[in-house]
Amino acid sequence: MKCITVYTKSYETFSGIYEDVLNQPLSEYEEKEIEGVTISDAGDVPSDYVERMKARPEVAVMSIRKRGITILQHGDVFEILIPEETPTV
Repeated sequence: MKCITVYTKSYETFSGIYEDVLNQPLSEYEEKEIEGVTISDAGDVPSDYVERMKARPEVAVMSIRKRGITILQHGDVFEILIPEETPTV
C-alpha cells in the first residue's frame, strides 16, 4: 500500500484538502504543501501495518470502502493508505 502523510491534527483541515491530496502527483518521498499543510509520500507500507496500527488505542481508523482507502489518524498526522493497483495483463 502507498502511504501519503498529511501533517495536521485538525480533522476539519484534513477533510478540506483530502481530495486535493489524492489528486496531487507525488514522487516517492516527495513533500508538497496544500493550503499551508505539508503532505508527503511516505513510500510503501507492509501489508500488516494497518492491523498493527489498529491495535494502538491512540489511533483512529477510517475507511473509504468504495476506493479501498484506509485513513489513520494519530498524533499530529493523518496517513492515507492507498492500495497498489494491480496491472492487468
